[in-house]
Amino acid sequence: MTTIDQKLAEYFNNNFGLGGDWPWGNLILCAIALILCVVLCGMIGLEREKRGRSAGLRTHMLVGVGSCIIMILSIYGFPAAFSEKRDVARLAAGIITGVGFLGAGCVIHFQGGIKGLTTAGTVWLVMAVGLACGSMNFILAVAATFIVMVVLIVFRKLETAVTKGAPQFIVLAKDSEPVMTKLLAYAKEHDYIISEVSSQIVNNGADNCIETTFKLSPSSKKDDFNLEVVKVELEKVTNAINIQTINHH
Repeated sequence: MTTIDQKLAEYFNNNFGLGGDWPWGNLILCAIALILCVVLCGMIGLEREKRGRSAGLRTHMLVGVGSCIIMILSIYGFPAAFSEKRDVARLAAGIITGVGFLGAGCVIHFQGGIKGLTTAGTVWLVMAVGLACGSMNFILAVAATFIVMVVLIVFRKLETAVTKGAPQFIVLAKDSEPVMTKLLAYAKEHDYIISEVSSQIVNNGADNCIETTFKLSPSSKKDDFNLEVVKVELEKVTNAINIQTINHH
């Protein structure tokens, strides 16, 4: 089977050859692969950068370009004498394992929660895009990037529309207060659901405080869910220093 990279390399060799046996077509093809990889991975990284995520534009571009280079080396970087013995997929398998550690780092960065999973997924995906570019599967790389951008942008709006009824609370209280215990008791008493909970220790002047972020929603459609009333009740229950609400439409 003749692949697209073989057709392109043949075209460049026939039309841009500079004489001799040098494979100029392959060199031009590798340059195209690197440039395309920068553009595609940069698009994904730019979206993460605009969201203020831990892995942004430069991280995604570096992961993608690195994967592309290693894939090119796996195909063209070994002497022809070993062409029948080498496995071009071996280096790609190593990349998949290595990038997994970067993804784990994105998740661990957010203490007390799992907010880094989407960014970890995009880091892993730009690795796949880089491998596709490095193996000269340009159509696959472009199609994959298009799908990723649809998921990140369009599906995010859909997700927001579905969950817009659940306001997010940020409760700041003294670190000696059992905030989670009181929140769970309050939710059980009023038939509310607590989700997306995360907490961290922060400095508030000379004292250490605990900042708890969570979403609160009724377990069924209730007409008496008044945001201001719930906010006042939570302030009393948790002995909060401050309570903020965000993402409520």
